[in-house]
Amino acid sequence: MAKIASVASTGMAFRADMALVERARAREAAACRLLIKTYNQRLYRLARSIVRNDGEAEDVLQEAYLRAFAHLDTFRGDSALSTWLSRIVINEALGRLRKRRRAAAAEVPEGHREGGNGADIIPFPLVSSEADPERTMAQRQILNLVERATDDLPEIYRTVFVARVIEGLSMEETAELLGIKAETVKTRLFRARRLVRDAIEKEVGPVLMDAFPFAGRRCERLTRAVMMRLGFGE
Repeated sequence: MAKIASVASTGMAFRADMALVERARAREAAACRLLIKTYNQRLYRLARSIVRNDGEAEDVLQEAYLRAFAHLDTFRGDSALSTWLSRIVINEALGRLRKRRRAAAAEVPEGHREGGNGADIIPFPLVSSEADPERTMAQRQILNLVERATDDLPEIYRTVFVARVIEGLSMEETAELLGIKAETVKTRLFRARRLVRDAIEKEVGPVLMDAFPFAGRRCERLTRAVMMRLGFGE
């Protein structure tokens, strides 16, 4: 019975994805807005796990959404809409990262290019309580600790950790999203969890992994920006 229910749920999700895509293809403003707001948080977390900067992650999302809306005709439902969008975001974020690294390398004098590990951490700034009323001061302190520990993860572990632990994707979904084997996901996740646990264990006990929120004003701001760039206006 559980298997039948799972298949039925998958079928319903596929039909819902395709219905939303068809409406967005027809330039229905409400559908475009719903698509953006539905996937904002997941896609933001994935983008930020790669670029490690709030503002740049939002830029990545805007460009990725524009690319996705421009190529909606290519979506055939071979994978979930969330997976299709996530791949676009990851490709955009990795492209930004490559450009950033090339620019940084070009700025370093020739005699100083040896010995760098490319692992400088970009700070994750605190958000004022006025701008982000959903968090209390105590929550921000805990979540900032988790965010810093996640930022400090080596690159090969960071996106796996965000996808599996913070975003809640399954082992198979994460493997499909990142184009790696499920066993590789398992190995990297084990290592990532241990690194994060070691980083926070000395300061706090069990931590609720509800980091990198993308709700409230930030979600509305990005949704409005993408809708404007799609030509829908206010």
